[in-house]
Amino acid sequence: MLFSMEQGRDRRMISVYDCRSENKEQSTKKQTLETSALDYNDFLRLLRRKFSIGPRETFVLVTTDRIRLDFDKFEKLQDGSTIHLLLWEDQALAMATEEQINFVPHYDTLIQSGMYEYYTSEGQTSLPYALAELIDNSLSATAKNTGMRTIEIRMVFDETLAKPTVIILDNGCGMTSKQLKNWAVYRLSKFSRKDEEYVRPGPVRRSLNSDISFFGVGGKQAVFYIGNSTRIITKSVGSQDVHELVLSKEEFERKEREKEDVYSSVIKNRKPGDSSHVKKDQRCLNDLIAEECGKESFTAVVITGVSPEHIAFLKKDFTVWTRQLANHYHYYIHGVNGKDINSVTNSNHLSKIDIQITLCEKPPKLPRAMNLREVDDDMQTLYINAAVDTFEFTASPKDGGTVEGLIRYHPFLYDKETYPKDPDALLDDDDDEDGYDNESGAWRQARGKSPIFDCFWNGRLIPYTKVQEFDWCAPTKTTKDLTECYSRISGALFSDDTFKVTTNKLTFLDLEMTLKKKDTIFTRVVNSQSEQERSVKDSPARHPSESSCLNVLRKQRCNIQKELTQWLRNCHEKWDKQVKFLGYVETITRTDVPTKKMQHPWATFSSIEWDGKVYKKGQLVKSQKTVPILYGRVVRFLLHGKYDDDVFATGGEVELVLEPKALYDKIKIIAISKIDKNATDEAIKNYVDNDAAKLPELLIVDWPEGNPWPQNAVRPAGTQFGPLKVEIQNKKGESLSTMPSVGKKLLVELKVVQHSPKGDQELLCYVSHHLAKCGFWFKKIETLTNKGKYTLSLTTKINEANAFGGRELPSFKLKFTINAGCAETFVVGEVSTTLHVGVPFNIPLLVKDGYDHLATLPLDLKPVLKCSGLDVSYETVDNHGTTFTINGVKARGRVLNYQQSQTYDLKVTLPGLKIDTQTIKICLLPGNPHSLHVTPDDDLIPVANGNAVTFNVEIHDEAGNITAHPKQIVCCKVEKFPSVATDCSATGARQLVTKQINLKIINGEPQNLKVKFEIPSQKKIPLVEKQLKVLPSTRVSRMELCTNDNLVVTNNEKIDWLAGGSLENLFYKLYDEAGREVPPTAKIASMIKINWSGDVNKEDLVQGKLPALLVPTQVQPALFFQVSYQDQNVSSSFYIVPRPDEPKRLKATLDQNTVKLGQILSGNIKLELVDQYDNVTKTLTSSCERHIAVEAEPGLSKLSFDWQESSCSFLVSGVRFQSGPLGPRELFFNYKSFVERVIVKVTAGVPAKLKLVPEPEKPLQVLNDQGIDTPFVVQLLDEWGNRTTDQRVVVILSSSSPALKLTTSVTSQPVNAEGEASFTVSSVSGPKGSYRLEFKGSLNMKPISGSTVNLTVIPDPNKPVSLSVEYTTSDVFQAGSVFPVFSVTVVSDEGSPMTTFNPAAVSMSLWKGAPSGNAPPPTATELKCSKPRRNEKNDRFHFRDKEIPEQVGKYTIQFFLRIGNGKVLSSKQIPINVEANQPIKLGPDSQPQTPVVSDSKAIANRTLVENMTLSIMDLFGNPAGQDLNGKLVVSMKNSSGDGNKKLPLFEGKTNSVTVRLIKGKAHINRLVMMENSPGENGSTYILLFKPEVGIVPTPLAPFELPFHYSNDAENQRKMSELSVKKNELITTISKSKVIFSTLQEILQLLTNQHLIASQKEQALRNDLISWNVYVYQGTPDVDRLLKEKETEAYRILNTPRRVCSIRDAFKGQQDVLGMVGHLAFVENDDDARVISWHIRGDMDCIITQTVAAATRIYEYTGGRQQVMPLENIFLPPGNRPMPHIRNGRMLFDPPGNPLFAKDLLHFPLNQKSCVTAFKNILGDTILIDDLDSANNYRKAVVQSKQSCPTILTRKGDRVSAKGKFGGAQNKAPPIGALQVFGAPIPQQYYTLKQHIDLLEKHRAALEKRDQAAKDREEHLSKIMSSENRKRQEEMEENMKQLEEIERQLVSTPVRPVKRGLEGAGEPSSFVAKRAK
Repeated sequence: MLFSMEQGRDRRMISVYDCRSENKEQSTKKQTLETSALDYNDFLRLLRRKFSIGPRETFVLVTTDRIRLDFDKFEKLQDGSTIHLLLWEDQALAMATEEQINFVPHYDTLIQSGMYEYYTSEGQTSLPYALAELIDNSLSATAKNTGMRTIEIRMVFDETLAKPTVIILDNGCGMTSKQLKNWAVYRLSKFSRKDEEYVRPGPVRRSLNSDISFFGVGGKQAVFYIGNSTRIITKSVGSQDVHELVLSKEEFERKEREKEDVYSSVIKNRKPGDSSHVKKDQRCLNDLIAEECGKESFTAVVITGVSPEHIAFLKKDFTVWTRQLANHYHYYIHGVNGKDINSVTNSNHLSKIDIQITLCEKPPKLPRAMNLREVDDDMQTLYINAAVDTFEFTASPKDGGTVEGLIRYHPFLYDKETYPKDPDALLDDDDDEDGYDNESGAWRQARGKSPIFDCFWNGRLIPYTKVQEFDWCAPTKTTKDLTECYSRISGALFSDDTFKVTTNKLTFLDLEMTLKKKDTIFTRVVNSQSEQERSVKDSPARHPSESSCLNVLRKQRCNIQKELTQWLRNCHEKWDKQVKFLGYVETITRTDVPTKKMQHPWATFSSIEWDGKVYKKGQLVKSQKTVPILYGRVVRFLLHGKYDDDVFATGGEVELVLEPKALYDKIKIIAISKIDKNATDEAIKNYVDNDAAKLPELLIVDWPEGNPWPQNAVRPAGTQFGPLKVEIQNKKGESLSTMPSVGKKLLVELKVVQHSPKGDQELLCYVSHHLAKCGFWFKKIETLTNKGKYTLSLTTKINEANAFGGRELPSFKLKFTINAGCAETFVVGEVSTTLHVGVPFNIPLLVKDGYDHLATLPLDLKPVLKCSGLDVSYETVDNHGTTFTINGVKARGRVLNYQQSQTYDLKVTLPGLKIDTQTIKICLLPGNPHSLHVTPDDDLIPVANGNAVTFNVEIHDEAGNITAHPKQIVCCKVEKFPSVATDCSATGARQLVTKQINLKIINGEPQNLKVKFEIPSQKKIPLVEKQLKVLPSTRVSRMELCTNDNLVVTNNEKIDWLAGGSLENLFYKLYDEAGREVPPTAKIASMIKINWSGDVNKEDLVQGKLPALLVPTQVQPALFFQVSYQDQNVSSSFYIVPRPDEPKRLKATLDQNTVKLGQILSGNIKLELVDQYDNVTKTLTSSCERHIAVEAEPGLSKLSFDWQESSCSFLVSGVRFQSGPLGPRELFFNYKSFVERVIVKVTAGVPAKLKLVPEPEKPLQVLNDQGIDTPFVVQLLDEWGNRTTDQRVVVILSSSSPALKLTTSVTSQPVNAEGEASFTVSSVSGPKGSYRLEFKGSLNMKPISGSTVNLTVIPDPNKPVSLSVEYTTSDVFQAGSVFPVFSVTVVSDEGSPMTTFNPAAVSMSLWKGAPSGNAPPPTATELKCSKPRRNEKNDRFHFRDKEIPEQVGKYTIQFFLRIGNGKVLSSKQIPINVEANQPIKLGPDSQPQTPVVSDSKAIANRTLVENMTLSIMDLFGNPAGQDLNGKLVVSMKNSSGDGNKKLPLFEGKTNSVTVRLIKGKAHINRLVMMENSPGENGSTYILLFKPEVGIVPTPLAPFELPFHYSNDAENQRKMSELSVKKNELITTISKSKVIFSTLQEILQLLTNQHLIASQKEQALRNDLISWNVYVYQGTPDVDRLLKEKETEAYRILNTPRRVCSIRDAFKGQQDVLGMVGHLAFVENDDDARVISWHIRGDMDCIITQTVAAATRIYEYTGGRQQVMPLENIFLPPGNRPMPHIRNGRMLFDPPGNPLFAKDLLHFPLNQKSCVTAFKNILGDTILIDDLDSANNYRKAVVQSKQSCPTILTRKGDRVSAKGKFGGAQNKAPPIGALQVFGAPIPQQYYTLKQHIDLLEKHRAALEKRDQAAKDREEHLSKIMSSENRKRQEEMEENMKQLEEIERQLVSTPVRPVKRGLEGAGEPSSFVAKRAK
């Protein structure tokens, strides 16, 4: 029944077509059957019933892919499947059938939605890339074809045949119905198709594996990019049916409008050639279907709805896009070596691939067809056929993958580069602004800035990824001579699918980044493919898979950069045809070059030899291919680079002076290639002479209106000048208007310049163009009004210049003078606008003529001054020349004050002028101080005593205006009182207040005082005197206190009064200065203050009554009391002394109220008789002791009483309690009727023993090197067992065995204030076993008995204890090779490997020398761990591809693991022996000096070599020929390579000497040149030492030693000395360069370290900011934040929270996870309560990983402990959704916030295992808010026909899976009655820990950054030190000496070569280039 219900929930509908009838006219029946609960037999019975099939009728059921159904196949059918009912399996379909499919996009659509999608075409047309996607699919489909692979693209743009259609047709394997459905699913890549197993093809050369249909994206994107509808027609191999699928934009939109499933369609299944479903007007499609018959398999993609833009592009640019496709698939079409047009046979070992493209248009246009094999102008073809040599290599990234690469060389041929240009790129204009090109320099190199490498992925081009270069194929400082060669290379990279590309296959994601990593190995390929094929063919039969090994080439491991440099050099010498530059002159810097780095150096030469012709300085040449054609004379030849002699080079430029120079006068620099080699000298000279005869010669000036001005004419200002007519004539007298030959118009410029002492000033400038009627014409000039000397200039101009070709054009000049006229007006000069009354000032006047020139006035002229409201006058007039000044002008009158200003119009008149009056605006302010004015004006001023007097002070000028000036301080002096002052500087008037007048008035009589006013700074101003009359005041001056009976209380009187009593009826009286009583008022009362009460009745104070005074209740010394009148500081005071009252009670006072049990109370109990206020009375006597009785609880000892006479009290002592409980005890003292109770607190007694509280859990098991979570707390007890405290007691923790090592915060400590001592054991380490911890105490050297704890130490599987290293010990370590793989395993405490460490934590150290103890030396090299590979075990770390040192010797290797917290675990040190590598060259043990020999009789002068040992070495100079014997042949050769030059001979007239070579060494005692040997004086020769030994892997390079030859001994001596000096200088310079290079490298390293540290610090700072943690003040701020956050984290961690109370005795054991109650945390209390109660039976269950561990615990506990091994648990994969969710949709809105109970658990450790365990325990139990919500939820689930799991509520109720609820068994008890899950640490704690971690890292980064900056500055100081500068100067001086010596050594000129002798003394690897 359960099975049927589950089947019912999974609905399955199957469509069945009855295709048994072969009659095409009979319709095919279709039935859709429900098969959800049917097996195959039930389905067959249903089928017979639905289609009326008899019991004896036979039939066959097949899928649309013709797969016959059986029981298994039927069970796998999905909902919506379609099957055919046939008579036999291969029966053809009479009619087409349809299959419903869904092609919902795969989930990768979301996962990879961020990838770079479709055609972002970087400015290019994307249509060819869309077609390429469809060709990719066809290539993949035809990959397994055994014959021709045909791909055809048909484009039908003839509307008579069909609508515009694009068809992509191939003869590949086709697709089944299921594969066609998979094709429709977007992003369903070949790796995600469950029913199609992907098999990766084997490796082939260039990765041409056709495996390029990858992602399930490109085909769909392409068809809908090209058009809006597609029809896929396909037939798979062996299938009888053709499958069709139609997808269209129109159909998608229709389904969306009608709310149908958009991602659904039908696949039509039909027989081949059946086009009955196609409309007849679709002729193109009908013809295509007709072609199906006879084809075994095919696929056709038919695209319609092609956009007009695409159609236009496909028609117009047919050649362009076919060429792009040919470039895309070049190597698929033409084979691994590409299309070589010049080769008869082309390498093409792959299957033949034909890609045919046809384009049909409407007649009369003819169809176009193109086979991509015929395209010969695609870039790859151009590259291949323009190259002369190829450099092949492979790249092997560390992470896997294969990349093949090649570099081609395109040579330079005399005047042009052969590097091909892209035909699809826009053609650049070759001409510059002047019509010719500048080709020399890096910016005109062949490749320019284009990248070197095109990139191919599985053989097809990835167009948008191009790799610029690698570091080994880029020019360096050592290859400057090959810089141009690097621009002549192109290349290609061929990668497999290990490297990722974007889904549109336009861009690589990681190729360049991966290849440029330092661990990528580049290796040159040195063998040809034909040799490999021959070796495979001749070898024995191999496994078929080895056919792919044809492309595996033998690789020679060497330095690829050196190989490439050598290859480039060979190509350069062999193929480049260059120009020879002769006659070096100098090296210059060119500022005309736009690129700054190319401005220097440029070598200049006097001549060149080019293609057999010589061009020299001064020679006339003609240009070609320039606009215009240039004629000029050679100035010099230019070549970029450092040269100092004749040289061959490419490119170069020539500097020309254009001829005729007088016509052009211009220097041009053009490329040497622009020189016309066919032009003759005679033709060039004739052209120059013809141009020179047409230049303008003179100007003819005419005055058409007469009145000409002669030279040096004088005219008054304003005189009219002109007009003028000008004519230009040449030498022949011909009038010119344009410049001959140039054709540019001539102009005449008129300028009028005025001459002055300050310089010439251009006044007028006119330019006249030539007019047909009047020539050059200038109008009248009427603006000559300024005085001075003038010059008129007429100048011929062309292009704004008055010279052409270095020759001035004709001109004309006229000089004249302009004078001034008569005076007509005047202007007022500068006068201050702010004036003061009575202060004189001057008025300057300037007199001018009509043109503003200065003029003079008559000497008797009198000016007139007028001003309204003021009296104005002046003293004199000053009249000199053109200046006129009115002196001593004064203005007087009343004006406003200083803060306000008034403007006046002052009129100045000069009679007789044309304009005779001017007005001046002036502002008049008060004048200088003149008098002092004081108010009030009375001479006798009355004032009351005690008051101040106020005066108003003003300072006046001579007109009575108040004036303000600096230092106007007015002083006021009152007799007998200090003076006061006020500052009137700012305002001129102020108010002045005197000090208070306080005089002693006698008998009320007034007194007189004098007052004086003066200005100290103005002695001229008279002082002012006044007089004051001081009168007695009415202010209070005296106070009296009295009672109501007129008893007066004198001041400071003492009064005795009863303690606690009151003094009432006090009054006060006040008197003024005249002795009059001042009656109290409300105001006076408010100023009365008393010091004994704050609550004063204001009404009583107005009546003069004071408040009652309460005497204190305690007896004490005299108390001070005071009444004061605050306004006048008047007061009266007295004292009161309190006395005690009668006794009221007996008082007992304890010195100490606490006593230890069994000890006497320290201190005494004092007994006294006191009054009601506790004042001691004197009534108690010594005889009262017998009347005192004591009552107390049992156990009190006898007391003693002592009388104290001084205090009239008894002291009681001897209080001790012998037994009884702790706490308060009562004592009662009785005296007569008085009773007093005393409470004494009894505490625990003297410490006697120690006890652990609480007792630790048993058994106590601890992991090795781990701590104990719970601290041990030891309690101190007395002998009665009471907790006691005595901090003198010290508790000591020790171990019973020395093998057990404890790490604790303290091993001994005193107890705390509570008598406890806490010991936290942070680490326990020792051998596995049982131990005992002992706690002992001591007090004053006396022992106190303690407690012990038993514990068991078990090994820790998570503790690393050692590193195990594995490698192939039999390997030989050859210098410069690669170490074998080192595998390092981290071994745990229990012996198992650990996998939890990051590879970055493991490192390898390597140093030269023997093992050095535990730590490596500081000079050791640290190497990083390699990245893990795919499918590699994670239990070990690998060190791969680590280079062996290049020098032989003993080395040591050691591995390290950084555990954390600064701890490092190291392996044993491994000694190794590095041996020499393969022998490769011959070299000396020590480099000999360059010999110098002469033709002399003395044998010493003819000695070439003496005592020299040569050894066979490897690449790194290590001796490597110990097992080689043979001979050493010594010969001579010319250093220049000239074979005709005579060579010297050895002694014995031999040209060679043979020496024995034994064990790789040959010793030469002496090698002597023959006497009278042939040779050229001053020449340099080379001794060639060539070894001849047996078979070696690589030919040995000989050793070369140059020597100098001289004919005479004296010359030899000089050359020898020079050679010795040269060698010394070379050694010294080399050492200096090493020092400077090292300093710079260290600086670069320190700079990089500082940059990296700064970047890391900034990154950490940004991380902190993202957490809202801001650091402002560096390290102190970080420390403060760290302290705050650590304190807060500690507080949170130690805050009490819920814990599980069940004891887990097995935690930490091997393969034991722990107890259920301890494995999880639950945050909410209600959730924890109900879940813990629900699984209460499982809370103490132990979860183990293995059955063995569970069995061990079971046996250990005798079966009492329940266990659960995870090995015995099976859970279905995945997680079921909540019952109210189906297929990602909610069935109903759930009430009560339902959640799975298991989702509320937090697992601190072993999360994956815990999830499995609790999923098994809790299942799908649901937690919901309340019972109503639970029942409603269950009801809704059941109504949706689903089973509902158990539901728990947060209120504690349970609804079982059966629906049962209610009763005690379904109600959780309170949380206190349960053992519940613990609560997790709050999330804030983990956030704080993240903050702390980031802050600690940031602090370390700050310190590292600062230290890096400091180190860099110190090193920079060292570089800039005087010592280093001196070393630099010495090196430069040595280099100059070396150059001088080298010049002296070259005694005779030698033929220049491309390479010098820099490599002398090294093995020969190439010869110098021949001069061409």
